[in-house]
Amino acid sequence: MTDWRRMTAAALGQGIGAGEIDPVELTEHFLDAIDAHPDGARIYARTTPDRALAEAASARERARLGLRRGPLDGVPVSWKDLFDSAGVETGAGTRLMAGRVPGSDAEILRRATAAGLVCLGKTHMTEIAFSGLGLNPRTATPPNIFDPETAPGGSSSGAAASVAHGLAPVAIGSDTGGSIRVPSVWNGLVGLKPTHGALPMQGAVPLCTSFDTAGPLARTVADGVLALEALGGPAADLRGASLSGARLLVIDTVVTEDFDPAVSRGFDAALSRLDGEGAEIVRRAHPPLEEAYALSGPLYTAEAWAWWRERIEAAPDTLYPPILDRVRAGRDVSAADWIAGWDRLRALRAGFRAATASFDAVICPGVAIRPPKVQPLLDDSEAFRLTNLKTLRNTRLANLMGLCSAALPAGDPGCGVLLNGPAGADRRLWRLAAAVEAALA
Repeated sequence: MTDWRRMTAAALGQGIGAGEIDPVELTEHFLDAIDAHPDGARIYARTTPDRALAEAASARERARLGLRRGPLDGVPVSWKDLFDSAGVETGAGTRLMAGRVPGSDAEILRRATAAGLVCLGKTHMTEIAFSGLGLNPRTATPPNIFDPETAPGGSSSGAAASVAHGLAPVAIGSDTGGSIRVPSVWNGLVGLKPTHGALPMQGAVPLCTSFDTAGPLARTVADGVLALEALGGPAADLRGASLSGARLLVIDTVVTEDFDPAVSRGFDAALSRLDGEGAEIVRRAHPPLEEAYALSGPLYTAEAWAWWRERIEAAPDTLYPPILDRVRAGRDVSAADWIAGWDRLRALRAGFRAATASFDAVICPGVAIRPPKVQPLLDDSEAFRLTNLKTLRNTRLANLMGLCSAALPAGDPGCGVLLNGPAGADRRLWRLAAAVEAALA
């Protein structure tokens, strides 16, 4: 039998449409695989078998009647454990939320269900989604696909692991500073972060609502785009995607500094391949980025503290100390400083738009470092802090500048590239990402 666990979501959907794959058998196959996998409980916080099988049975009947709702109707999907699911605990990776059972689905889960996607369950994540490393000593740290002793990337750590380990064809995660794209890069996947506001976040446990976005982690750009379409987000027709005439900007400020040698080698090789396929590569500095990055600390922590403070202070010892320290930093940010910071960031975004307007995308390495070993980070809180900041440095460019962004594997395992496009240009960026994917394959 064909190994369904290694097929793309698009191929599984095509098999359902052709009558070659039964959605119920497909869902059972994935649920059984999760139960049998030695790290299944480190990847999934909980599965939803009753819901999944009921949804799969409905998809089977629609397929029999020729009434499929879309190309992924009947395809199983995993969900990061901060998206509400009716009648099933949604814990946001923290014991602060233990026993929290919402009465309704998050809006994008409702949309996905209406499009026929099958909910396999909820995946583990970094506590309150506030770290890019993916370590969670309080609940579970999912395994990196390339080396189980290294960090999986976060905060959508279980989402990435569910796809990379063949326990879901596609996963839905969230991204506030890189939480879809970091684990995608570190696990050899594609991660798509739409423009902020392109997908609704109602029913998602927030971190920083001014930056929070949702999006897919998948094996291919095509799978990610199909998932976005099912969520009601910005999809694209990828046919005929080409690099011919594409203009890519490498910004030699912040995001091209201080790499691991393997990251630098992989990025240079990727640029060479893209140049050979017809893309024009331009390099220039953009000094105002330094100021934007300096603003990110107070803007992120103040907003996170505003939502989480009462929950945290009721039981502060519940949180892993490095996460507690990070969110508590928001206590010292005044309302005046937060407002002034956002005023300045909006001006910096306008300057960035003007400086990059003639380019199709800004390209940079996905993460400055390869996945670090877990144990040294657990042993040293300062190493955790510094490594986390460096991990999120490149992905945070898109969040700070209000861009859409795609992460693609490139080079050695655990390495990748980011394509960052203007706000609202998601469809153009996905087409470009498909062309880059083909060139780097």
